[in-house]
Amino acid sequence: MKRLLSIVVVGTMTASTLLMAQSTKEIVLASEVKWEMLNPARGDKSPQAGTLWGDRKGSVPTGFLAKFVDGFSSPPHIHNVTYRAVVISGSIHNDDPASVPMWMPTGSFWTQPTGEVHITAAKGSYNMALVEIDKGPYLVLPTQKAFDNAERPINIDASNIVWVTPSGLTASNNSPKIAYLWGNLQDGQSNGSFIKLPSGFKGKIHSYGSNFRAVVIQGEAQYLESDIKVLTPGSYFGSSGEMAHALKIESKNTNIIYIRTNGKFEIVPETD
Repeated sequence: MKRLLSIVVVGTMTASTLLMAQSTKEIVLASEVKWEMLNPARGDKSPQAGTLWGDRKGSVPTGFLAKFVDGFSSPPHIHNVTYRAVVISGSIHNDDPASVPMWMPTGSFWTQPTGEVHITAAKGSYNMALVEIDKGPYLVLPTQKAFDNAERPINIDASNIVWVTPSGLTASNNSPKIAYLWGNLQDGQSNGSFIKLPSGFKGKIHSYGSNFRAVVIQGEAQYLESDIKVLTPGSYFGSSGEMAHALKIESKNTNIIYIRTNGKFEIVPETD
């Protein structure tokens, strides 16, 4: 169940607070995701899909979770749109049908260009990935409709992700980190990143874009508002307009969050 919340500010407003007053946010806990068949044509062999934002059957940008049973392997196929994906749980292989399996663990990132023949496979007791598209609908099509649109797939194992300290923060073993994945970081341009928040972190992610989407990939985060919400892997929070999202990491494990936005954002740790 999506929770859509409007932010209301009373009293004297600056231009910044007025923008935040007109902003909205939404939260979808992993336990609230509604699952359905990703490819109904395959019946009970189909992976499961749960929408976080958008509508994969429509024409809007969309993010959804895909869940696979242990040993799943799709027949060769293509898609009508390019998608990006992140492994949340288990191990997933996505490549040319003749390729040697590359089993990507939690925190790995891959892209699948439209029109290119590929297979997707999964192994593990619980296999789940985040999938996002810039425009729907998301369709599974036969290999006879394959074409080359000049894009090439990307497969980045979690161990090859490059982490850096965000600008404005002091680098240390216990400081937040960011990994730039795709897109243009200039205002108004879509881009995607990982952020890594250490155990004990408390602070805010301040978004300045007109849309902001965040999905917990690893670990557990507390979303701080009047009633604290525990965000487990697969949970989503997002906003439109300028917004500050307050988070706290109490678990001993490092927390990784995938962020897609069309503007800048900053990580602001709480100071003593």
